[in-house]
Amino acid sequence: MLHVSQSAISEQVRDLEEEIGVPLFNRQNRRIRLTSHGELFLEDARSILAAADKAIANVQRSLNGEIGTLTIGFCIGGTGAFFPSLIKDFRNRFKDVQVSLVEMAPVMQQQALQTGKIDIGFTRPMQPNHSMALRSEHFRTERLCAVLHQSHRLARRHKISMLELAEERFILNDRNYSPAVFDKVISLCAEAGFSPRINATATVSPGVVALVEAGEGIAILPEGAQAISREEVVFVPLVEHSASIDLVIAWAPLHETPVLHSFLKLARLRTRK
Repeated sequence: MLHVSQSAISEQVRDLEEEIGVPLFNRQNRRIRLTSHGELFLEDARSILAAADKAIANVQRSLNGEIGTLTIGFCIGGTGAFFPSLIKDFRNRFKDVQVSLVEMAPVMQQQALQTGKIDIGFTRPMQPNHSMALRSEHFRTERLCAVLHQSHRLARRHKISMLELAEERFILNDRNYSPAVFDKVISLCAEAGFSPRINATATVSPGVVALVEAGEGIAILPEGAQAISREEVVFVPLVEHSASIDLVIAWAPLHETPVLHSFLKLARLRTRK
């Protein structure tokens, strides 16, 4: 129902015909039919209305976080089997969200979140200079492991204490990129009563593992780093109760979007399982 009189509709149609300069209806013999111009106009008008309906639907889907883009930062060594599963689950649920994955060291992630380069990050606890501008939630706690060459005297052990590593040469994550892991290793050594002999550092965990494989020393890494393990390297859990480190989800409140909220909702469900 248009809720307008027939004469009013006829006047609007005539006004339209005058505006575009062609007749849309053939009014001969009291039978009103569309002209060829009218048929073309009707086809285009229907397309315009359909496009308008689609635009409205897309806006509503965008509001519900069902369509858009999401760039996710992650650090290799801090994302175990859960991460591919979570990403796959999100893609399946939100097929019209374009997901991009960017591997970054924790500090780089925290900088990228503030600039909007990434929307969300799986990273380590916030550094003081980033904590005010970012929000974060605990996602999981990872056990720390000693990373040893397979020929190492302790490589066949099921567990190792930090004190047993006191005389070893250590390979650490560079503090400029992974301060939380670096500081945790130093703290564990101090609790065991020694200062580590730092033989080398690497920007990311794969570099740390490669140096262990090369025989440059031993390392302490989160258990998630086993995903990048090599044949000649073994991971042995540490016995200390404090030998763990948190993985958090972080984002910038200034760059929040409905798509981000959809991802957070799914990630939070995973933490409860």
